Amino acid sequence: MSSSIIHKTIFVLDHSPDFLKSCNQSTDYDILAKGKASGIIPAAPIFKSLWTCSVEAVMEYIRIVYDIFPTNKLISVVTGSQALNEWSDEQNMVQIMNRLAEIGPPTSSDEYNLVNGLTQAVEELCKPTPLQKKMMSSGDAESVGNKGRIICLAYAKSDGHMRMLEECVSGAIEQHNNLAAETENLLPINFCELDLMHVVPVDEVPTISPRVGHEISPILSCTVHVSESGREQYNRLIQMAYNHYRLASTTVTGIPMKEEQNASSSANYDVELLHPAEAHDEILKSDFNKIGSNFLSGSVEGLMIDSKEGLPISTITLKWCTPKSSVQDLPACTGAYRITPVDVNSRPSSCLTNFLLSGRAVMLEQPRKTGVKVVSHMLTSHGGEIFIHSIPTGRSILEDPPSISEGPGGRVTDYRIPDFREFMKENRLAPVSPAVAKISTQLPIQRALHHVERTSRFWPMVISDSIIFNMASHIDPLPSMLVKERLSDDDELECRKAIFHVVGMETRNEPLPVNLTGTRIKGNKREQQYSQMWSELETLVRAHANTSEAHKRVLECLLECKKPSDDRRKLDKTGSGKEDLSEVESAWKDLDKYQKMTDHEKREFNKVEAAPEDTGPLVKRLRSGFTEPLVKTSGKQSLLSIWTNRIKSVHSQRHEEFIGRQENKGTIADLYRHMFENDGNEEIPVGKP
Repeated sequence: MSSSIIHKTIFVLDHSPDFLKSCNQSTDYDILAKGKASGIIPAAPIFKSLWTCSVEAVMEYIRIVYDIFPTNKLISVVTGSQALNEWSDEQNMVQIMNRLAEIGPPTSSDEYNLVNGLTQAVEELCKPTPLQKKMMSSGDAESVGNKGRIICLAYAKSDGHMRMLEECVSGAIEQHNNLAAETENLLPINFCELDLMHVVPVDEVPTISPRVGHEISPILSCTVHVSESGREQYNRLIQMAYNHYRLASTTVTGIPMKEEQNASSSANYDVELLHPAEAHDEILKSDFNKIGSNFLSGSVEGLMIDSKEGLPISTITLKWCTPKSSVQDLPACTGAYRITPVDVNSRPSSCLTNFLLSGRAVMLEQPRKTGVKVVSHMLTSHGGEIFIHSIPTGRSILEDPPSISEGPGGRVTDYRIPDFREFMKENRLAPVSPAVAKISTQLPIQRALHHVERTSRFWPMVISDSIIFNMASHIDPLPSMLVKERLSDDDELECRKAIFHVVGMETRNEPLPVNLTGTRIKGNKREQQYSQMWSELETLVRAHANTSEAHKRVLECLLECKKPSDDRRKLDKTGSGKEDLSEVESAWKDLDKYQKMTDHEKREFNKVEAAPEDTGPLVKRLRSGFTEPLVKTSGKQSLLSIWTNRIKSVHSQRHEEFIGRQENKGTIADLYRHMFENDGNEEIPVGKP
């Protein structure tokens, strides 16, 4: 464990008469809920004080931390000018509850100064914990870090009162650091987080403005929270524990449970659990592999929802699977983390806890509408404590590691190692120059992350998964140009040239200049290879299409060049298109034969085409060398007719055909039909000016 991790938290509770106020939120209960008897007056609702609500919320914070981190995450409570427990004491809730019961709630005659409690909290932070004492005894006392957190729950008067408390803590830290420098048994405070929570009764308008993370000094940052007492204060403290200790939430859905009133029937319930966030690393990793360019967002589509317990946090839903009777022969796990229920006193949470403590194991799967069931986690107990186990959903870490060079050692041996070396060189971090920092509107780390995101939008890791990156000399500089934020006119022209070069290769029916032995492509035909190459090239360009307008134009150019291949593939898939495709291919063969003829043979052939069918043997011999005539015949289409129909369809879309050129047999088109129509003016004689 790193010594600089914040593992000391101190709560300071306001014990002034202000905390005697009612929270204005009633707690209803009815002991006769199962069988109400007539004539009995229901009990009056209970209104808790600010002190009671604050103590309950603090104890819930402490319960969560102690359940998940039973060691090395220490919490102390200060009220008045005394600490209720020491760092060396055994950390448990019973001790703190007993000490709070001894002190009791505040009274109207109490004279309490919150400054004394904050000063005592700073003094407690300077005292070393058992872990820090162990590190100090090793002889390297200077490297022992001392960071802590102070959470103060109070009823403040105004914003000026809050600023006075901040200055009090800052001054106390400075004084105790000077004292610790002269004392061997104390540690100076390297950094302190101060959370001031202004607690008000429900429906009371607060007079304090919240502030988030403002620096008071280089070693002190402060956050001011404003919260209503009761349920909102409880939710706020759970959220603070969630953020302070980097926790995550998992909601187990579909738990079959018998009804309390009717034991013969059962219903499905949900239980929300808190645990370290590392338990979700496998899910987040697999989700990143799917979304690719959405790396900066970090969302888990379809799994992440709002907390069902009403907490201001997000939770990941996992579905209950059929439990196993023993924990033997279970799948390999990559991590085990302690859990605690959000609502520990609810009946579903209690039933789930007792079920797991009995030695059963429950598999949790990711909810999916279709597809194969994916089991990603498991719940079971070890030594009386419940753990959530992370199960790898992809390649297991217990398998042989992948080889980083050619040869034995792993299943995959064809990684793009030279390309990855260049990728690392392009994404090296370097100190930013002051001149660039002044003119840039983004932080250097943000620019670096965006650069990594752009260069890795489409980057196959294995040689056999790609065609275009194995023929880099033929598509350069297209991949390197696309990763730029802006493309100049010259850059766009170079991209178009690379695309036209690939078009020329396909037109000349050249083989792909790559070794396709280990490449995972469907089929061995050259046309299928080009089809996959065009599909991969489109994926590459489309991944960068939204970067700028020039990138979009490059994509449009690629799609225009790819259209003939697409049309050809569509013809292959349809049965009716196969005949048309064969006619086109035969027409091309006839045209090639015609081009190879001498001038004399061409003249003879043209005469033959115009001759009737019952001609001599010479004409028949000339005709026998061609599959189709070059002019339109009945039934089938030749290359000339296909081209003519294509031109006519294009022209017909541009303008309306002149009536005199329309094929209306037996009719004569009238020219200048409106010349002699009188539109109200004097008629002009024909032939006279």
